[in-house]
Amino acid sequence: MPADTGHQTGQGAEKDLLPLFAGAAVAVGAVGAVLALVDLSSPLRGPFTLFFLLAAPGAAIGAALRALTPWGRAVVCVSGALAVNLLVAQGMLALHMWSVRGGVVAVAALSSLVLLLTAGRRLRRRAAQRRSS
Repeated sequence: MPADTGHQTGQGAEKDLLPLFAGAAVAVGAVGAVLALVDLSSPLRGPFTLFFLLAAPGAAIGAALRALTPWGRAVVCVSGALAVNLLVAQGMLALHMWSVRGGVVAVAALSSLVLLLTAGRRLRRRAAQRRSS
């Protein structure tokens, strides 16, 4: 039996890089959120904050919709992230409470809520499967 079975099982170098890219994306998003919240003047503040505002709700929606195909999930994630950002901005403008910090906090809170609800639903489903087994 050959020692390198990574190509036979579909777990080559590209599968090993996925956690690295996910970690880098989380780091860039976190730096963007911190730069926006601290109001630090940096040339990276705009792009990193924009990345956070698109990636946080997109990742939360993607975690909730695992049943979709990868392309369908990508389209829904991008569309959902844009919709969340537009709804937060519109709500803050309608209430005369617009601020960059408030927008970042609101998007982070909504994204965290979706992730927590998804995790709770999965835990309940696993517990029900254990009881029925």
